[in-house]
Amino acid sequence: MTSTIHRAATADLDPATLYAILRLRVDVFVVEQDCAYPELDGRDLEPATRQFWCTDDSGAVVATARLLHDELPGGSVCRVGRLCAAQAVRGTGITTRLMAAMLDEIGERPSVLDAQSHLTGMYERFGYAVDGPEFVEDGIPHTPMRRET
Repeated sequence: MTSTIHRAATADLDPATLYAILRLRVDVFVVEQDCAYPELDGRDLEPATRQFWCTDDSGAVVATARLLHDELPGGSVCRVGRLCAAQAVRGTGITTRLMAAMLDEIGERPSVLDAQSHLTGMYERFGYAVDGPEFVEDGIPHTPMRRET
């Protein structure tokens, strides 16, 4: 399978692509992980939000992530989130490619994320370090992480 990485502001997406991105996120985070939570949190509509997604040979969205901008004490940071892949493409390196594309966009700016705790090792390979105590969100342990460049 070949795949193509795409990126765009949410406002620039056609409805079918946005629907496919949101559908994948709901399929993974709500249905597969059995977490009844408001996946559509309003942050996708913020002007600075960038969507990243990967399509397969047929054009289907098979992985996605989003990049937000947060104001935190100490300044502005990029926030990586909603990184997921369809079951059929897990283990193929697709999320690694998405993270690399996001880091290209982030550049030298600091970035943060809340990793599902069992995935902290993956994010450490991209230069993220634990940045606070583990917490439980929607029944899943998470660990805050930060990357300085």
